[in-house]
Amino acid sequence: ETEKMYVDDLGLIVEGYMATMGAKGVPEDMKGKDKIVFGNIHQIYDWHKDYFLGELEKCVAEPRRLAQLFIKHERRLHMYVVYCQNKPKSEHIVSEYIDTYFEELKQQLGHRLQLNDLLIKPVQRIMKYQLLLKDFLKYYTKAGMDTEELEKAVEVMCIVPKRCNDMMNVGRLQGFEGKITAQGKLLQQDTFTISEQDSSFLSRAKERRVFLFEQLVIFSEPIDRKKGFSLPGYIFKNSIKASSPETSRAWVADVFQILETQRNFLNALQSPIEYQRRESKSNSLGRTMQPPVSAAAGLRPHSSASIDRHRTPCLRSHNSSLPSLYLPMLYVLLVVTEATFSLFSSSSHPTPAPDISCKSAEYRRGLVGRGRGSAEIS
Repeated sequence: ETEKMYVDDLGLIVEGYMATMGAKGVPEDMKGKDKIVFGNIHQIYDWHKDYFLGELEKCVAEPRRLAQLFIKHERRLHMYVVYCQNKPKSEHIVSEYIDTYFEELKQQLGHRLQLNDLLIKPVQRIMKYQLLLKDFLKYYTKAGMDTEELEKAVEVMCIVPKRCNDMMNVGRLQGFEGKITAQGKLLQQDTFTISEQDSSFLSRAKERRVFLFEQLVIFSEPIDRKKGFSLPGYIFKNSIKASSPETSRAWVADVFQILETQRNFLNALQSPIEYQRRESKSNSLGRTMQPPVSAAAGLRPHSSASIDRHRTPCLRSHNSSLPSLYLPMLYVLLVVTEATFSLFSSSSHPTPAPDISCKSAEYRRGLVGRGRGSAEIS
């Protein structure tokens, strides 16, 4: 039923707005923009109307067909990634004409929803398929049925929406002067809280959207919609790119050591007696607590890493008495150095990128803000 409603909504766009604009023409100042407004929604509509809806209806009588239907058409569903990649540009144009030209068309067509409410439907729909499949998986598991294919289908329908979301957020990045498509594959993106050093004072914590590409990490500032911005977006602030394998190793070693120190400090807070006992035992065996020497001992992270705006990257704790608890920023730097280093490694054994979205969410819930120290990237 929901698929039928979805196809009907797409029809309001294709057979309503697009057909009317094609027959009557568009305003002079909008010529050429109409294709950007709709992207490849005609392709999505045709496929769902002529094929996918019918296949889903067959699954009502034969539920076992459902998982294979999504697995089989994973590549076809990539058209949603293309649509989402264009979505930020579409939103910008629609916002210019939503109260004028598109409002007139809405009245002529007798539609209840505005155009922007209809154009978001494909984004919402591609996110909902995984919920449908997860429900099936839950009931199959309870019934003791084979779930191998359903698990694959759930995986497919988690990957496709993630790619869609990634493409939309990258498309909303403003002010980056480089070529975004030249930075390799987008591995991860998430929101973190960081602090910057201003003179001798630590600035108030700021929210930053971090994009981890194969060749670059980009820091951006989310646009505050409360300040008059009608559309979501991100303003470019800084970027980091390691220039050699040696620099990458130095970053990985140093950031890993800071994280290890933080873990030790957390252990000391949670179980001080046990921590003190272990430390005493270590010292009695003649071990020292000095950090290990970096694999690239002569290189510091700032020696050859480049940052936009000619600012020197700096990662350190601002409270010498307490290890930092600002884990998300440190974690993403560890991820980017590992990812960057993998580019210089054997291409036949690429290093998989860790899941920073789960990490950042975990740290935001549990750790950020508890300590007085904070990591700084400036």
